[in-house]
Amino acid sequence: MTIEHHIVELQKRHELLDQAIATETQSPSSDDLQVTELKRQKLRLKEEIERLSTDAQAA
Repeated sequence: MTIEHHIVELQKRHELLDQAIATETQSPSSDDLQVTELKRQKLRLKEEIERLSTDAQAA
């Protein structure tokens, strides 16, 4: 798997998390802890995407 392909897969997962967060926050019985965990996962993915993108540009 190339770095570019890996970045695309991470971006897809990032978008899915974004959708999950939106769905969860729109629910009247949303779980704040669940939303917080989803946001943490999304941030970790974003940081990984940025790191890989920087590495790919340097190579």
